[in-house]
Amino acid sequence: MKEDLAKPDPTRRLMLTGGVLAVAGLWYARRAVAHDEHHHHEASPGELKRSETFYTIPAATLVRQDGTEVAFPRELDDGRPVILDFVYTSCTTICPVSSMVFSQLQHLVDAQAKMVSISIDPEFDTPQRLREYALKFGASAQWQHYTGSREAILGVQKAFNAYRGDKMNHFAVTFLRAAPGQPWVRLEGFATPQDLAREYRRLAGVS
Repeated sequence: MKEDLAKPDPTRRLMLTGGVLAVAGLWYARRAVAHDEHHHHEASPGELKRSETFYTIPAATLVRQDGTEVAFPRELDDGRPVILDFVYTSCTTICPVSSMVFSQLQHLVDAQAKMVSISIDPEFDTPQRLREYALKFGASAQWQHYTGSREAILGVQKAFNAYRGDKMNHFAVTFLRAAPGQPWVRLEGFATPQDLAREYRRLAGVS
């Protein structure tokens, strides 16, 4: 059984309950286009856009939530399937939903899945802030958060074609890869935990 970073408390239970409702709402978002008051986010509801492509992973050094500096290519290429997204801890729209999806996804995939969340606000998102953010969403050991220098983060975003000028233009996108040397599946839009688990099982060849 996987262990969370902290034992559940009433605050976290309340947050998780709200997250379940938020994720359920994604299904409705796919069926009706609604105006978001934070229109600077490119997150117009709609069907998931799926594509497959190869990305060249930059030789960037990132900093894990525990403060350890890591070589990004080596961190990704340890042989395990990878599920990756971009977030920032002060985000109030897309990121809380995406992180809640990852929080629930932990319980739908096996321990081999390597889950990676990369901050796009490295000036603000220190390792300590990322640890607090990970704790809030009950991240287990298989789900790690990363920050780094502005140049390193920018390079990683551009490598995944996820850079849109600044954090206010952040949009919902998730990446999955079965193994090093394999193409990445790119899912643009709000994916549910079930969407990602299904895609993961297909890529990893597990039932």
